[in-house]
Parts: sequence; C-alpha cells; structure tokens
Amino acid sequence: MDKAKTTYHPSVAPLLFTKMHGIGNDYIYFDCRNGSPSHPEALSRALSDRHKGIGGDGIILICPSRIADFKMRIFNADGSEAKMCGNGSRCVGKYVYDYGLTQNKEITLETLSGVKYLYLTTGADNKVSEVTVDMGAPVLSPASIPVNASDNLRIPVEVDGRTIEITAVSMGNPHGVVFVDNLDTIDIPALGPVLEKHPMWPDRANIEFAQVLSPHEIRMRVWERGSGETQACGTGACATAVAASLLGLAGNDNITVHLLGGDLRISLNPANGHVMMTGGATTVFTGRVEVPPDISTVPPAGKAPEARIGI
Repeated sequence: MDKAKTTYHPSVAPLLFTKMHGIGNDYIYFDCRNGSPSHPEALSRALSDRHKGIGGDGIILICPSRIADFKMRIFNADGSEAKMCGNGSRCVGKYVYDYGLTQNKEITLETLSGVKYLYLTTGADNKVSEVTVDMGAPVLSPASIPVNASDNLRIPVEVDGRTIEITAVSMGNPHGVVFVDNLDTIDIPALGPVLEKHPMWPDRANIEFAQVLSPHEIRMRVWERGSGETQACGTGACATAVAASLLGLAGNDNITVHLLGGDLRISLNPANGHVMMTGGATTVFTGRVEVPPDISTVPPAGKAPEARIGI
C-alpha cells in the first residue's frame, strides 16, 4: 500500500466513529458530548457515501441534553436533518450502555419529535441485545402530519394513470403507507421517490409499501425521505402497524413487521395510545476517519473504544 495514502495530514482532523445498525438501517455514530460538527449536513453527505465514504444511511450525533439523559440528532445521507429514527434510537441505547456512558437500563432520549423512553435488555455478556422504545402516540391529524388532505385514511393519489391509496401517519416524522396484495410486484425504486416528493406532502414523506400476511404479521419495504430505499425503518414499521390497525387489517398487539434487514415487534397500547417498538441493535465496527476541519470540529477524542478498523 502506498505509504502516502495512510499518512495523517495536519489539514485533516481524525474523528472516532462507531458504525452501527438496527436490523440493517445503518448509521455512523459520534459521541458529541464535548462538541458537535460545525457542518453536520456536509459531514453526513461525505461519510454516508458507500463508495467514497464509510457508507451508511446517515450520521447520528449523541449529544448532551437539558431535558433527558441524552440527545440524538439525525442527518440523512443527503444532509437533511430528521426528527426521529426508531432504529437509530435503539442503537443509541446500545451505544451509551455498552460504552459506559450510563449504567441505567431505562433511559430518556431527546429528539426533535420529543423525549423518547428506552428500555434496554442485556445478554449474558452484559451488552445490550435489544431495546424497546416507547415511540409515543401516533399523529393522525392531516394538518399535524402534515399532509394536504381532508382525512388521513386511504388518500387517493394519481400516479401514471392509476390510483394509489395512501394512509398518512406521523411517528414524529411523516409516513405514507401503501398496502399492496403482493410486495414482490412493486417497483419501489420507481414509485418511492414519486410518492416521497408528491405535492400532498409539504415536507416530503417516508413511504412504506406493506403486505398484510395476517392480523399479527406484515411484510414491509420502505423508501426513506432523504435516503432512498433502506433495509429497515423503525418509525415506518410503527406507522405501518398503526395504519393496518386503523383500517382493520391488523390487531393492536404483538404485530411482527418483516423488513429487508430483519424483524421488529410492534404493540399499540390502548391505555395511552402509545406505540411500543422492540428490536435489536448491532455494533459493526469502530474506526477513525479523516475529514477536512472545515467540515467537522468534533473533538478527536470520544467514548468509543480504540479503533479496530482504520479508515
């Protein structure tokens, strides 16, 4: 290997990062309790590139909070900031516990869509194996989702001469759920971006394509706002379960949603209307990455363990 390519240069700042995924929904995580990137949008675009960067659906910053144990900021692969990520929140729970930032198995997490409650389950190695997140109550009012429609159920949308029915739900971010008879026949790369950017959505939306297998089992694929098709979307799985229940296609408890990256278990609590999501979180690798200092000012020291893979 060319030695020049592995030399650290004074013009770049090496940053510690941890690559994690929640059933395939992968992000690059930074401990930002001592400082945050000056340009997180640019940092996310640079690092999320799967050919020229680390590769991921975006970056997640773990920050201090005045109202919760930790704060999560999410930036999609295109640099846009997201309000909430269910899979990302589970990974944050694993990160802060496994790396010793907390010893509590019940933690609060500030997001742009409010404070979420995380319940951690550990294995024999005292590492987090799965996390249950209280996602709060779904938002069903069209004006609050937001969606330009008089009702949130079965909104008819014309696409290429055919009518598609969309059910709109917000889980802190807007979702449009499309129920289909056979998921394998849907051209998601073609249809996903058209529905994501449809004028019905003031702020664009995440689009879920779902096939109900039984009242307790759903297959789903997702086209995420700002990232394209991903392996999984936690808020999308919750929105799909809510939509299925509202339309009488599924029950309220123990709904398994099968995504490309794995399964999530969703329950709807009738007592308070909250949606509970349970699933795994996985640490893939840690490393150091060099980025120009004008893109990031995260301190080079972090809580992540010593790098096992250098990038």
